[in-house]
Amino acid sequence: MIDVLVAGGGPAGLAAAIHSALAGLEAVVVEPRTAPVDKACGEGVMPRGVVGLRALGVEPAGKELRGIRYVDGTARAEASFRGSGGLGIRRTELHRALHERALGLGVRIVPGRVGEVRQNADSVGAAGLTARWLIAADGLHSAVRRGLGLELPGGAHRRYGLRRHYRVEPWTDFVEVHWSGRGEAYVTPVADDLVGVAVLSRVRRGYDEHLGDFPALTASLRGAGAEATDVRGAGPLLQRVRRRVAGRVLLVGDAAGYVDALTGEGIALGLATAGAAVRCLAAGRAGEYERAWALLTRRHRLLTGALLAASRRPGTARLVVPTASRLPPVFTAAVRALQ
Repeated sequence: MIDVLVAGGGPAGLAAAIHSALAGLEAVVVEPRTAPVDKACGEGVMPRGVVGLRALGVEPAGKELRGIRYVDGTARAEASFRGSGGLGIRRTELHRALHERALGLGVRIVPGRVGEVRQNADSVGAAGLTARWLIAADGLHSAVRRGLGLELPGGAHRRYGLRRHYRVEPWTDFVEVHWSGRGEAYVTPVADDLVGVAVLSRVRRGYDEHLGDFPALTASLRGAGAEATDVRGAGPLLQRVRRRVAGRVLLVGDAAGYVDALTGEGIALGLATAGAAVRCLAAGRAGEYERAWALLTRRHRLLTGALLAASRRPGTARLVVPTASRLPPVFTAAVRALQ
């Protein structure tokens, strides 16, 4: 019998499989897409995410990120990470590195989708396979989570994200977050000649319409060549979950619930929750994962929730950067909390 069946071969799912293999557990990943997989993503891996990748034996190439800068017109606030930096990396490159590491450890990756999940006291079955445990890492709109009745209504404040790359030399080694009254734009250097620009908003509009809210950023991109990639989207971002453990099924990554991409911690949290789930299984204490998840994500949920509350009204959203610029120690502490 398989030890750990993983639904979803994105970063969180591959991390769960790698952690399982390193713990001496047989892992099989079920994933419908062909590697490397791309998706809408800010592509900035925070410092603790870089540490998490190294713990898996994965060190992909990318652009080192020195810190985070908030921009709103002439107002600016920036803070450097303490110690090790973050990493700007194309989602496809990150996926390729994790995929190769998993295969190198003997993880089996089979094409398909996890549909109905059946479980009893000793095993769980899905996609024609039987395992002792199932880790659901099938993303923001997890079919496993929905099938098990673990979803909660998302609420009224829904946000959406769009991302495109521009063929231009990065002008900074910071992640730049440009603020407007209607959303944010995130600029991440991911190669010597490539930057990713992701926009987040409650308003559903075309990408270029969103970008028009950020004239300073538009001016920085004016000298860029043709757009390097098509626009990709994701949302609604807020996903609320009843619980993360249901019998022999554990939810990790975005499938375990998601607040928002505002702080850029998605990859780091995906890696961390995958590791926590496997450690609980290896120790024979699956029920402890719920508490472990809550502790791992608490700081992120509090910080992101506070920023979202401030961004809900255009008037208060426009106060975020001026306030941060006037209180450098507070902004630095918030940035370093991401480490």
